[in-house]
Formats: sequence, structure tokens, C-alpha cells
Amino acid sequence: MPPNGDFSTIMPGDTSKHIQPSTTSVSWQEVSKIKMAEREERLAQRPEWRLKAIVPPQQHDVSKHPTSELTPRELEIVRLDATAIADAIRTRQYSAVETLKAFCHVASIAQDLTNCLTEVCFDEGLSRAQELDRYLEETGQVVGPLHGVPVSIKDHIRVKGHDTSTGYIAWAGHTVAEKDAVVVDILRRAGAVIYVKTANPQTLLSLETNNNIYGRTLNPFNRSLTPGGSSGGESALIAVHGSPLGIGTDIGGSIRIPAVYMGLYGLKGSVGRLPHAGLMGSHDGMDAIVGALGPLATSARDLALFCHVMSQYEPWLVEPPLLEIPWRQEVVDGEGIPDKLSIAILWDDGVVTPHPPILDALQRTQDALTAAGHEVITWEPIDHQEAWDLITKLYFLDGGEEYREVLQNEPWVSQTEWIMSQVPNGGKPYSVAEIFKLNLEREAFRAKVAAHWNATKARTTSGRHVDAILSPAAATLAPPHDTTRWWGYTSYWNLMDYSAVVFPAGRFHATGYRSVTLRGGVVHTGEPRNDKEYFIRAQWDPKTYNNAPVGLQLVGRRLNEERLLGVLRRVEEAIATYHDP
Repeated sequence: MPPNGDFSTIMPGDTSKHIQPSTTSVSWQEVSKIKMAEREERLAQRPEWRLKAIVPPQQHDVSKHPTSELTPRELEIVRLDATAIADAIRTRQYSAVETLKAFCHVASIAQDLTNCLTEVCFDEGLSRAQELDRYLEETGQVVGPLHGVPVSIKDHIRVKGHDTSTGYIAWAGHTVAEKDAVVVDILRRAGAVIYVKTANPQTLLSLETNNNIYGRTLNPFNRSLTPGGSSGGESALIAVHGSPLGIGTDIGGSIRIPAVYMGLYGLKGSVGRLPHAGLMGSHDGMDAIVGALGPLATSARDLALFCHVMSQYEPWLVEPPLLEIPWRQEVVDGEGIPDKLSIAILWDDGVVTPHPPILDALQRTQDALTAAGHEVITWEPIDHQEAWDLITKLYFLDGGEEYREVLQNEPWVSQTEWIMSQVPNGGKPYSVAEIFKLNLEREAFRAKVAAHWNATKARTTSGRHVDAILSPAAATLAPPHDTTRWWGYTSYWNLMDYSAVVFPAGRFHATGYRSVTLRGGVVHTGEPRNDKEYFIRAQWDPKTYNNAPVGLQLVGRRLNEERLLGVLRRVEEAIATYHDP
């Protein structure tokens, strides 16, 4: 087999326990039992990778446990980002096999503590890693830029030979992939090692991660909180060093929310920039609003690495909707990025005021930018509630019928109940004429916001429009389970199809917490403006969010992913050199 060939022909060892095609007589509880037993059987084959210590269920912070029993050398490996791992394997500092074993060790413990995994393919991954090590030894060359780098994959992305249940009981055992998704195929050709798939929620249309197959995924920094969704298995795993790089998807915040809740980096590019073919999910074929695939990682440079690799293998040749736009790493590295940025800050979207720790992070970042000589202005919010009303219509053009149909033999989890309560039009499908009208409304909205952005050049001293918008990614830090109520800080930018990235901004500690003082008029402080704000304001209690990561979002123009990452680099440089008085 050529080293850059299709390694996905390696199949799981035992397929005899796959659920049979007809499940009409099998309860959803039995389906769940079978799937969890399959997962446990594979994990149990490596008892040396399971946690020896006993962790009580009531212990909230378990973030240190997954790496607590590693050797010093394993610990060195798992603390590296993907870029450093690729370099270390290429220079033979570490082998692909020992690298994968270290991440499998952490992933096994992470699963026991957070319930983040679905399909486990350690043996398959180790076979691949052995082949990569032999090739490097025999030729002195790597097969590609990700040679030996372990990469985790969100469950609804097809991986050849593995189930793609996507959080649906009805799909569990019936969706073993016959071929890889385009992104997985490119990862393999680039030398990456696929070793786990990770949890996503029922319907995928959720910013938490819970389904009836595997249950709820937990936040390792505080298990009473959600790790976000729908890429919550990815975020929980990467946050505790169980994966250096994961692949998620985002149609309303599903990369950015899990990443920001877990103190990670996450990129949602514009539609058509990164591969998207080979995913399973409801509403396939609906293109009024389309999700984007992208990376979650522990460094900003890994986001660029992933995008560069995807572009290098020319995915537009096999996925026609993709745009042929080669990756411009020189822009990420600073070419064409102003030395002095103009940044607009969205403090309050006019619907829900963010909780104090998020406003604190915005204020600190503004202070750092100003101290570094960058210009900061306020981004005036424009029609955020109207944007939510429109995007929910685009999500549910069929009135939610496909969700109801696929879920008819299992109960709805709490966040499914919530999102289905948002279905417009009385739960009826829209007519063709109505869909045409909604598409026109979408384009009119995009033009209005683009004009709003263009008009910022009248407010900057440089006479340029702002380079990016700094914004919350959510109104809260990672909230308690089943309490997510507002997506507007992320879904707004899906409606616009703008590129957006999230980045870490610290950790919240409840003891002795005092919020910063903001200048008057920046955010709404009067009576709650709506039921959502009433609910979210009532959630605020510092003790609830103790130990939760804090993060922010940076938004760029459509198809400007390189420029956005270049601006992020400047922003992080300002933060790193700022000394808060």
C-alpha cells in the first residue's frame, strides 16, 4: 500500500454486533446499550490506559486527571500543539506510534470522566502509525504535512468502516461509512492518524452535547456545566490533551461555542472554503443556510495549518461547490495586515447583555489594543433579534418535519425540545414561493450589515473600515446543562456567512471576583428587554461558573479567513505585551 494511499480500508475487527437494519422491535434503550457496550469493549482492550484513581461523581473539576498518570515523555507529547507534533515526528524526536499511544491514553481517561467519545479505533490508528514510522525510516521522508499527527473526528463526519450515528437512535448501526468524507480523505493523505470519533448531540442543532445513544458529554473544568455543542465531544477531548486537533462543524455556533467554553481556538470559515462533502445530518440538500466545517485546536497556528493542508490537496477538484481559493499563509503571517488595527467591539447585541466575566474580557482586550496603539470603536448592533427570527426560518424550511420523523422512536432530549420550540410558521413547511421570499430577505439582510460595516470608515481615524469585530461568542460562560437559551452572538455570523474565530481569554475564578467598571451606555443595565434576557440574567451567580474558561470571538469578512487569522495574531500580540495596572 502506498504511504499516501487510502488507509481507510482497515475495518473494525468485529462487525457482528452491529444493530440489524430493522429496529422496529428494538427499544431505544436497547440500541443505546448495544452501542455503549461496543465502545466499552474497545476501550477495555487497553486497561493500561484507564484511570487507576477513583474520581467521585460529585467532583466538578477533573481536568488534570486525564494526564495525571502519563510518563514524563508522554506528557511532553500531549502538551504539544499539532504543528509542533508534526515537526517533532518529522525530525524523529518522537515516533508516530508513541505519539498516538500517548493521546490514546489520555482519550481513554477523558472518556471515562466526560463521556466524549463515540467510535474508538485505537488499533486501526496504531496500524497506520506503524506504517508511517516504517516509511519515514526507509525513505527519510514524511508522507505529508501531518505525518503521524493524531486527529479526532466529530461523529457525523464519515470515517470509512465506522458508524455515523450522528446522535440519532434511528441511525445507530445503520450508517457504517463506505467511504471517507472529503476532509478525512485529505487528512489521511496528509499523514494524519484517525483514532477516535467524538460525541455530538441529538439533531446536531444544539449548543450542548447530549443524545440518547451515549448520553451527556460533560465539561472537564466543571462537570456541572456543558462543554458546548454540537462539537462538544471534540472540545472536551482537546481541552484535556486527548487530541491535538479536532474537526467540527458549525451552522449556528457549533465550532465556536464548544471551543470558547473549553478555552480553545476554533474557526468557522465561510461556506465553500473548506471541504464539507461526506457529512451526515438532517436537511441534507437544504442550502438556504449551510454549515461550515472547521478545526478546533490548542493554538491559532494549528487553525492555519489545517486550512493550509486542506487547500494543498485541492478539494475543489472533487467537491464542486468549493471555491478554488488557495490558502495564503503569507497573509496569516502579516502581509497586508495593518500595523495599527481598527477594531470594533460589540458589547451588547441588543437582545441579551453578556455576563460580567465576558464583559471583563472585552474591556481587558480593549485596554490591551489601545495600549498597543490600535484603534477601538464600538460596533453598534443591528437587528440581532430579527436575524434570529430569519435564521430559524431557514433552519426549519420543512417546519421541522425531518427532525420529528427521525426522532419518532426516541424521546427528545431537553435541548431538542428547546430548539423545536423555536420552529416558526406553526410547524408547517414553507411553500416554494415563501422560500424564494426568505432567500431575498437573507440577501437584503446581508447587504444591510455589509453596508453597516463599510460605514465604519467614517468613524475611524485611519479612514479605513474596521479590520474585524471583537465580540462575545455567547452571553454566558459554559452554562449549566440544559439551560442554553440564546445563540445570537454566533448564529448571526452564520446568517452573514462571515468568517469567525474564537480564542481563549483566561479562566474564571469565583472566589473574590469583582467585575470591572464599564463606561456608561456600553451595555443595557435596565429591566430585562425580553424573556431570554430575564432568564440569562437570573442565571448569573459567580459560584455557578467557577473554573470555566473565558473566551472571545473575532469576526472577519466573508472568505477572509487568512486575514482574520492575521488580525487575530496582532490582537494576541497586544494582549501578550499588555500589563494590566
